[in-house]
Parts: sequence; C-alpha cells; structure tokens
Amino acid sequence: MKVIALILSLITASFAEVIERDVEYQHKDTTLLGFHAYDTATDGKRPGILIVHQWTGLTDYEKRRARMLAELGYNVFALDIYGKGIRPQPPASGKEAGKYKGNRKLFRERLHAGLDVLKGDSRTDPENIAAIGYCFGGTGVLELARSGAAIDGVVSFHGGLGAADGMAAGKGDIQASILVCHGAVDPHVSDEEVAGFQREMTEAGADWQFIAYSDAVHAFTQPMAGDDPSKGAAYQKKADERSWRHMQDFFSELFEE
Repeated sequence: MKVIALILSLITASFAEVIERDVEYQHKDTTLLGFHAYDTATDGKRPGILIVHQWTGLTDYEKRRARMLAELGYNVFALDIYGKGIRPQPPASGKEAGKYKGNRKLFRERLHAGLDVLKGDSRTDPENIAAIGYCFGGTGVLELARSGAAIDGVVSFHGGLGAADGMAAGKGDIQASILVCHGAVDPHVSDEEVAGFQREMTEAGADWQFIAYSDAVHAFTQPMAGDDPSKGAAYQKKADERSWRHMQDFFSELFEE
C-alpha cells in the first residue's frame, strides 16, 4: 500500500502546475486588477499570502514572486493599490505612490480590499494569512499591521518605516508579527526612521524582527533596479537570497509548518 501511495503521489506531482489568473475587484468606484496564483500540487485550503507591489504598480516582478510562493504551497494574491491600467513609470510613479503615502486612510482601505479578495478565495485557510511587500509595498504591509489587520504576519522588503502623523501604532494595536528586511545602507531610510520604527513597535507591544543586510541599498531584491549601488537603489543577489530564506523561516514559524 505504501508503494501504491508513493506512485500515486508521484503521478499527482507530475501533473501539478501553477494556475494563475488576473482578478478584477472593486474598492468603492475604482476597479482594481490583481493577480492570483496557486499550485495544484496542494489540495484544499492552504495558508494565504498577500503581495503588495512596489511604486510602479503590479508588474511581472510581483507576479514572479507570486509564482514562487505558489510553488511553496501557498495561495497567493498580488493586489493592486492604484487601479486597473495605472502602472506609472518614474518619475510619475513617485507621484502616484505619494497619493497613498500622503493619505494613509485610503492606503489602508486599498490594502484591506486586496486582503478581502485573498480571504474570500476558497483555497485560503483564513486562520493562516500573511502579507509581503516591496519598497512602496513594504511600507504598505506595515500600514496593514498598524491598522490592526487580523493576520498572522507581514514581511517588509526595503520598505519605508515611518508612520504618518497621528497614525502610529498604539499599545495593543498590532496583531500581526512583523519581519523587516532592510538594506543596511539604504539612503532612502534614515537612521532616525529606523530608530523611530523600532521604538514604535516596542511601545506598541508588537512581535517584531529587524534584519539589516550589509552593503545593501534600496530595492536590493529587484533586478530591475540595476547593479550600481551609488544610485541608492540596486539589486544585491546575496541580500535577495538571504531575505527570501528569512521570509520562509518566518512563515514556517507563523504557520507551524
């Protein structure tokens, strides 16, 4: 019987594939276009992972990360903060991201709209959900945590750390565990911002971890950032791979895998 079970398992695995699809959804009068990925090798409900994009909107980069997570057995939804068809390139992306950084209430609403899509999918185990985000999205997942979202954890990759005026987390506000993966020489995040974030998390009583990667600047997980750290944003393979492993360890702890 064990041999038969093994053979059936191998047959099932050989036909498994990552299924992906675009998902339209609404936030008030705005149509948003997200991306859903899951692997048929996993049956039934599984932990859900929400992905929050960087400042140019939902791109092939986030979709690649969604596939990678799906292959690890998660149900993945990459949300859309900006709206269907809004995928700005620099410098316009800075202006678009600024709309949400300057209006954290709207930012949080869009984050929760995406989270609701993930929670509503039949493959998601509602008791096991986490969120990850890159740059602008790294800021976003911290806002999701500050909002009191009832999820297990968030991972911020080279995101901004500061809270908006009057919107810092208070004692007991944060339910999610937090992992920050930070470039040790990121010129876009000051030492004061790092210290302020750590103080905020401590005073809020949050369960938080902060890992800084040597010689890494902003956008260290993103190959499209180039390879010139003197520009302040650049890919660094070692920090990218280390932070991905740290994320997986974090998820294993969260979901008791």
